[in-house]
Amino acid sequence: MSLRINDIAPDFTADTTQGPISFHDWIGSGWAVLFSHPKNFTPVCTTELGAMAGLADEFSKRGVKIIGISVDPVESHAKWKGDIRTATGFDVDYPLIGDKDLKVAKLYDMLPAGAGDSSEGRTPADNATVRSVFVIGPDKKIKLILTYPMTTGRNFNEILRAIDSIQLTAKHQVATPANWNQGEDVIITAAVSNDDAIARFGSFDTVLPYLRKTKQPAA
Repeated sequence: MSLRINDIAPDFTADTTQGPISFHDWIGSGWAVLFSHPKNFTPVCTTELGAMAGLADEFSKRGVKIIGISVDPVESHAKWKGDIRTATGFDVDYPLIGDKDLKVAKLYDMLPAGAGDSSEGRTPADNATVRSVFVIGPDKKIKLILTYPMTTGRNFNEILRAIDSIQLTAKHQVATPANWNQGEDVIITAAVSNDDAIARFGSFDTVLPYLRKTKQPAA
């Protein structure tokens, strides 16, 4: 199953460090970030889980729940949390999914169907493609997918930046330019006429016939 933006995020039930969940029910009416890891007790992933814990309040401000998944049992996750605290200074208070049978990794197209049905004996290299981030909206549709190699730690500030854009553009007929940050000018989409743009945004600059910029609308 190949997943693309605007596909419904596959639902599943799983054990987590905070008890069993049904994924869509757990998301509820808000947003969610699901981020995956190939193996517990690996160096890059240890720093990543701590970094996410340090930004938990920022995700919460945006109405975004965060949940991690690693191709290991829940019991192993509990032990890993101590190392994460030692390495980063942050406690992981968000749930971590145990995927010891590889079902979720396969469901989200991060491992092939023939990968087996157990995490036992698998190395991080065997699970190298379980390095994705999925941003999921209240409609349970996938809004963003990012996949990183094992040697490149993820930039979770960039994921926050992308969420700011996704949430803003879901409310207004605007898009965000390259390297956009919260509060900067935005692009008016082609579906909005010039007259409508004036009515909606007050004024705009025409950079090119197809590129019109305006101040970021209020949330």
